[in-house]
Amino acid sequence: MLYLWRTASGQDFGFPSAGSVFSDQAQHQQHPYICATHTVNRLVHTRDTKELETLSRNRALKAQRKMTQVVENTIHFNQPLRAHSRRIDLIPRTRNQERLVLALQDPGTDIIVTVGPAGTGKTYLAMLAAIKALKEGTCDRIVMTRPAVGVEGEQHGFLPGNLFAKMEPWTRPLLDVMREYYRPQDIMAMIEDQVVEIAPLAYMRGRTFKKSWIIADEMQNATPAQAKMLMTRIGSGSRIAITGDVEQADRHSGDNGLLDLCERLQQMPVPGIAVCKLESRDVQRHRIIGSVLRLYDDGR
Repeated sequence: MLYLWRTASGQDFGFPSAGSVFSDQAQHQQHPYICATHTVNRLVHTRDTKELETLSRNRALKAQRKMTQVVENTIHFNQPLRAHSRRIDLIPRTRNQERLVLALQDPGTDIIVTVGPAGTGKTYLAMLAAIKALKEGTCDRIVMTRPAVGVEGEQHGFLPGNLFAKMEPWTRPLLDVMREYYRPQDIMAMIEDQVVEIAPLAYMRGRTFKKSWIIADEMQNATPAQAKMLMTRIGSGSRIAITGDVEQADRHSGDNGLLDLCERLQQMPVPGIAVCKLESRDVQRHRIIGSVLRLYDDGR
């Protein structure tokens, strides 16, 4: 780099670089103004260089922080799944719901059978107990199942997709409860890792579930043989919640597994199995539901 200065007489004088040293004493004495100007410019150039280096270093650190910043909507599969910080509390609103909550929280009760009309919270409270156990580490898996019986003769075959896709609409009420505490991407990750499993009741034959919560919904559509098969799948550290509404059964009389189970437990109570019955006065979903149930009550 060549620095040029012009003297008062118009003569140009150049130096090979800003860092050069005036070694010629005669030249230094002949052009004192040029020498002083060169020294000042050299100091200014050195200061500007340090400032530029500091600025570049700060920009590099800032860019590095942006690159290493954690993105909130990214799932890190090597880390525990992060759930919403919402606290899970099983709060009963009626006396019958209080009995149900006590049974769900009792470690000595292995199987909880809940019978009641729509809107009484039997499925919701059972799912809350399962989610709470999963978050607290007292269980490793939640298994959601129900009989493969459609409404008014509808069959799973008319739905597109594989077995999971066919079962997903039937287990939607259970997944809706999970969405209150987990993000959709977290739920899908847990399904892929089989932390959450969705399975038809008929596919559970021959299996053993250890340290799991099994939620069997709509069991009024199961046969007595299916109810027996389900309860014998329980393994160490597992619990089963059976829910259903006998008024919405597609199976009647002796073919209804839920009715058959309740009658057997009434005749011969079994330690470790609790039966909780909810009524129309326990409906909490909406106040109009009680009136709708009375409207369609055949015993009026």
